[in-house]
Amino acid sequence: MNRFTSRLSTSLASKVIVSTVLLSLGVVWLTGSALYSQLSDGVREVNLESSLAEARSSFFSAQYQFLLAEAATPAVITKVVQDVIVSSTEVSLSQDRKSIFLSRFGKPFKISLIVESPNYTTSTDGLDISSFPDEVRKNVRSSDLVEYQYAKVRYQDRDDANVLIVGRKIVIPKSGNYEMHLVYSLNNQNRTLSIIKNALLLTGFALIFLIGLITWLVVRQVVKPVREAASIAQKFTQGDFSQRMKVESSDEIATLGSAFNDMALSLESQISRLENLSRVQQRFVSDVSHELRTPLTTLRMASEVIYAQKESFEPTIARSSELLVAQLDRFEKLLEDLLEVSRFDAEVAILEPVDFDLITLIERCIADVRASAHDPVISINIAHESDHLIIKADMRRVERIMRNLLSNALDHAEEKPINVTIISTRTEVAIGVRDYGTGIEPAALSRIFDRFWRADPSRARVRGGTGLGLSIALEDARLHNGELDAWGSLGEGAHFVLTLPRIAGEQIGGRPIRPQPEDYPQNI
Repeated sequence: MNRFTSRLSTSLASKVIVSTVLLSLGVVWLTGSALYSQLSDGVREVNLESSLAEARSSFFSAQYQFLLAEAATPAVITKVVQDVIVSSTEVSLSQDRKSIFLSRFGKPFKISLIVESPNYTTSTDGLDISSFPDEVRKNVRSSDLVEYQYAKVRYQDRDDANVLIVGRKIVIPKSGNYEMHLVYSLNNQNRTLSIIKNALLLTGFALIFLIGLITWLVVRQVVKPVREAASIAQKFTQGDFSQRMKVESSDEIATLGSAFNDMALSLESQISRLENLSRVQQRFVSDVSHELRTPLTTLRMASEVIYAQKESFEPTIARSSELLVAQLDRFEKLLEDLLEVSRFDAEVAILEPVDFDLITLIERCIADVRASAHDPVISINIAHESDHLIIKADMRRVERIMRNLLSNALDHAEEKPINVTIISTRTEVAIGVRDYGTGIEPAALSRIFDRFWRADPSRARVRGGTGLGLSIALEDARLHNGELDAWGSLGEGAHFVLTLPRIAGEQIGGRPIRPQPEDYPQNI
């Protein structure tokens, strides 16, 4: 059942076939019920008219014979009664078995003062007279018309049966008034209705089967190209752009196939062009970064020589030597970042996970960035649950992330304290770096991890950067199967949260640190 439900929810053909069969079942059932009702009413009406016509003929024949025997002797009249009973219960081609019931009512005729008139009350086939409905007997006695009624009667030698009772009042000479009833079995009628019902059911099931088969054939013709297109699209996502749909006709499906193939060809061309462009760009960045290493090394050596002699220079030249060293440091950092970005783009960046104490690493990063900060008076508070927290990760990359987050916080703290929070769970650790400085405009949060993008209009900067730090930090976090999130609003500071699995490569189960509404009333 679960397998059928799963296929029904994932297969368009199954949905169409099942819905069509169910709707067809409803239509066939309603149509069949109406047809069966009309046919059964017609059969009952024809059977009733046939029985009434045959009964009227029997009543007329019996009464006519009794009139002819009016002057006959009782023995002859008795013989006539017997003949009437035999002739009335004869089975015709259109009728089933019949029974007869004669019953005298009213005052009997007197043959003489001593001899009573004969009583011809009788019934055939073991018919139980007590099971007759009283209503039809009363109607027959009080009327000269033919009366009829459907009823269920009992027999002494067989099962109860549903019958049609047709009765009329007759007069038997020298005996009196009698009610004569002909009892018609409904077996033939019921068999006919059963045959009609079974035929309608069989026809209905055959019709539903044929509808389902036709629907399957039609849907198959429509769904097959769709499945083929879905399969080819899936292969596209796996990098195979050589697949095409087969176009074998000129109908709407063929038009779809041609359009799909044209789209595939265009996508293949565009993706190939972009891949070539990306490879050229990556190679260019990598080559330029490597080629600049040699002149940069030479400049570094020359600048160190000049910087070592700055005390003997004039103040202007001494200041220039300091600026030269600072800008060379910045240039070297830019080259390192470009090389790292090229590794990420080429997908050759690898992890070197080792076990280390995360608390110790963060404390060391705090000490280093405080030592190199322009404003060492800014306090950095660290809150953690334990003194040691061992994780397995790439220590160099985690340290680079933390240095970047702490440096950004110091650049924009505006002499306000910085809070570092560490929370660990069974599967992940989260490190939050929260400053209360200029903050981040909410609209800029979606671009803050973009390469070479800076939020200078909304965040005052004390010292310049490459614009690649946060982008590289995000790549480092995702290389561990972790995540780097950022929240903030103008005037309320910023909050960066690094979430890492406790073992590099495993999945994180959630976000232990989330923004609080009171921290960013404009943004949460």
